[in-house]
Amino acid sequence: MVVPVIDLFAGPGGLGEGFSAYRSGRDSVFKIKLSIEKDFHAHHTLELRAFFRQFATKDDVPDDYYDYLAGKIAREDLFRRFPDEFAVAAKEAWHAELGGDRFPTEAIDDRIAKALGNSAGKWLLIGGPPCQAYSLVGRSRRFNDPLFAKDERHLLYKHYLRIIARHQPHVFVMENVKGLLSAKVDEQAIFDRMLDDLERPVDAANGAVAECEPVKYRLVSLVAPSGDLLGRCDPREFVVRAEDHGIPQARHRIILLGIRGDAKLPRLLKTQPQVAIDDVISDLPRLRSGLSKEDDTAEAWREALFSIKASAWLQSKRIDSQLRAEILQLLKEIEPLPRGNMFQPRTRRAIRARKEWYDDDRLAGVCNHATRGHIVPDLHRYFFASAFARVHDRSPILDDMPAELLPLHANVAQALEGSKFNDRFRVQVKGRPSTTVTSHISKDGHYFIHYDPHQCRSLTVREAARLQTFPDNYFFEGPRTEQYRQVGNAVPPLLARQIAEIIAELF
Repeated sequence: MVVPVIDLFAGPGGLGEGFSAYRSGRDSVFKIKLSIEKDFHAHHTLELRAFFRQFATKDDVPDDYYDYLAGKIAREDLFRRFPDEFAVAAKEAWHAELGGDRFPTEAIDDRIAKALGNSAGKWLLIGGPPCQAYSLVGRSRRFNDPLFAKDERHLLYKHYLRIIARHQPHVFVMENVKGLLSAKVDEQAIFDRMLDDLERPVDAANGAVAECEPVKYRLVSLVAPSGDLLGRCDPREFVVRAEDHGIPQARHRIILLGIRGDAKLPRLLKTQPQVAIDDVISDLPRLRSGLSKEDDTAEAWREALFSIKASAWLQSKRIDSQLRAEILQLLKEIEPLPRGNMFQPRTRRAIRARKEWYDDDRLAGVCNHATRGHIVPDLHRYFFASAFARVHDRSPILDDMPAELLPLHANVAQALEGSKFNDRFRVQVKGRPSTTVTSHISKDGHYFIHYDPHQCRSLTVREAARLQTFPDNYFFEGPRTEQYRQVGNAVPPLLARQIAEIIAELF
């Protein structure tokens, strides 16, 4: 039996990739029938991956796909050469917006019904409403905004809910940010309201699906035993800590399962050893950052770092003798490096963790592996921060930085007085999972500084994708800023694959 899957708010397809990758023996268990995404660039990524999956195995994927990743042929040429596979991919990946004026509910329902065919309720719904309105950072930035409570993203889950009520999947998987636990609208806890609605979606739809038979869902956690048949688990028990399940990232997200009727309860996710950041990115080609607002050459970059020797901050009393010696030694070892590219050739070095998941022997390089440009003062801050982490095994906070290195931002003084943004320059420390990769990585690299001072830069899109467990042959479309945003908003596919294994047992 192949279980049909509908993916809502699909983004670049992290959840769908995990479910598509799960197999029983050589046979696929889940088949994406329809994925819906409103963002243009994320949809392009989604469509390309849907094309890739039209070929039964990795060996069956044509050389033309790898030529496209290497920039040898255009996207249009690739699809023109394989019209049948592209037609299926284009039908599967739909560029549409739930609740948008151009896509009325009737059109959405018709497309879903056609995609499901004769599945008779034995299908899976996956996805999660966009989460910026629920995140702690998003709410803090809009603390005094009178329109915040009316932000329509608070209620995007209603579109998800209506589809559950109308089409009644056997199981649904819903993912969102941990900040949802404390979010409120009009003084009401929004997560409690969502749980009530999701348990009885037809009733909660307020007549929008009046002709549908009432259906009840049991909401269960993937990491905590559920209570008795009349109970509901503590909302905090829906939080999945990705680093506890072999994901190289301390990503904590709400993931809940809705199971229709009296279906059996699933087993829990298995705990796995933690995976460190260097286990999944240390094999990638070493790159330097770029120089912004001035001529960018490898030699100019080296000179920008060598200027640290004569800087006032290096003589600060906040630089202890061990750290100063480390910085001076590191500066002696600086070499000119390339900046990378959308496709960067590499000397073959084996990834230390999950090689069978990430690697593709047919890929002659690394996709989406190009660096940002940084101003010279930020290069000094990055170099200090990564050297500090080598010596002290932690990322520095602003209190640790010499005054001469502090940025001239208006809120730095507030941060120094104890604000939660005291870690404005955050190194991803070698030997442990990274911090959460979020869409903020598209803004700047300050929270995602590479642990290697010799590279003195923020993470590339591919490094962020490795932390999110996207396979190396997963290509992200669009400008680099949009690539970062896609990666940051995604669900780690390797975590999704583990969830798929559990849900397969429910079918």
